[in-house]
Amino acid sequence: MGLLKSSMAKQMPEDQLQAVENAVGRYPNGATFQEIAELLARSLPRRTLQYRLKHLVNANRLVAEGQGRWTKYRLAAKMIGQRLAREPEELSLPLSKAAVATREYLRQPTQSRKPVGYNREFLDSYRPNVTAYLTSAERAHLKTVGTPNIAAQPAGTYARQILDRLLIDLSWNSSRLEGNTYSLLDTRRLIEFGQEPEGGKRLEAQMILNHKDAIAFLVDAADDIGFNRYTILNLHALLANNLLTSQAATGRLRRIAVGIESSTFYPLEVPQLIEECFDQILATATAIEDPFEQALFVMVHFPYLQPFDDVNKRVSRLAANISFIKRNLSPLSFAEVPRHLYTDAVLGVYELNRIELLKEVFIWAYERSSARYAAVRQSLGEPDPFRLKHHTALRQAVSEIIRGCMGRRAAAAQLAAWVQANVAPDERERFREMAESELLGLHEGNYARYEIRPAEFAAWQAVWATGAT
Repeated sequence: MGLLKSSMAKQMPEDQLQAVENAVGRYPNGATFQEIAELLARSLPRRTLQYRLKHLVNANRLVAEGQGRWTKYRLAAKMIGQRLAREPEELSLPLSKAAVATREYLRQPTQSRKPVGYNREFLDSYRPNVTAYLTSAERAHLKTVGTPNIAAQPAGTYARQILDRLLIDLSWNSSRLEGNTYSLLDTRRLIEFGQEPEGGKRLEAQMILNHKDAIAFLVDAADDIGFNRYTILNLHALLANNLLTSQAATGRLRRIAVGIESSTFYPLEVPQLIEECFDQILATATAIEDPFEQALFVMVHFPYLQPFDDVNKRVSRLAANISFIKRNLSPLSFAEVPRHLYTDAVLGVYELNRIELLKEVFIWAYERSSARYAAVRQSLGEPDPFRLKHHTALRQAVSEIIRGCMGRRAAAAQLAAWVQANVAPDERERFREMAESELLGLHEGNYARYEIRPAEFAAWQAVWATGAT
């Protein structure tokens, strides 16, 4: 009987096994038998699915946790690695008929497509919590896959736990969608060590570093950010820094006409109308209660309005993460999203006011991002609650010492005074030990989280290394 079972397993088609894996992969925290069955063909017999799940567990491709009806299945670590290692352009995304129709329309040459202007009714007709781009089932699914298995924490806690990975992933993928040619490894070296590749383009390096600064801004200001002018204008200023012809245009609404390459769409040109629509988008987004609907709404309407001279899509991609950062949901890094597909999705909004393709890209990308960060979070273990509580205070205390270019003795005196003034008596000793350990462990690969410039760190390190006071 054992030999017979082994022979049957070998004959099982790989595509059927991968279909089960794909279903399980949509639930990074584990999927029940029923959840898996609902994502697969309705005609699949229960016993057949049970057999496939058992085979995948025995092959160490899935992990089963719990017993009986409470059993949950999740991807084994090696399978997560294999799925995430695929190149973006090689992946296929199943599309609905409406999304396919959008792509077919856009395959026509621009001279065959209808010239269109900004349609104010597209924005006016949206009613928060009444109109919905995502169905209730889609929102529930995204909440399931995007909610990490952690206790309730202050805003931004989850993003801080995975910040080192998020800075690289989101900076690279958002830049890649703009045509940036940096590799993932080059991006990591630039962000972590400030190293530009030989022959690298300065504009591309600037784009990536701007993303890093903008993401850090959103995470560090998690309590204060929202769909308001302060957040979005500053987000644009960070993303556009040193990239626009006029530096004065960073963080400022558009006052000039712009064109869209390879498109028949002509954005608004009247500054007063741009400002009106911009404020309406912010008010509408703020009123939306569901974080996933909120994120998709700004991904649709910020690029469509083109409120800034340039960098509008980048603003929309990072702004989509505001809801997720504030509510400790998995962030959206756009990992593996094919550039040509994303471009078509945005053009579909511009020229047809159709959101189906962008919505399907959004859902698919969020599923993959959630799986990625569930795996990253799992590898990190439980965070130190004391360090989480004093995250902001630690950053302030350490950065003051570095910016003050203090040697060891001066740093000790400064830290003692700072702790006395800012930390509760029963926590001072532990906080001081934590800060001292942090100072001793700083090196060129980990100081960026303190928002210290390379020149500042180099100057401080020169003094610190000599043991000077």
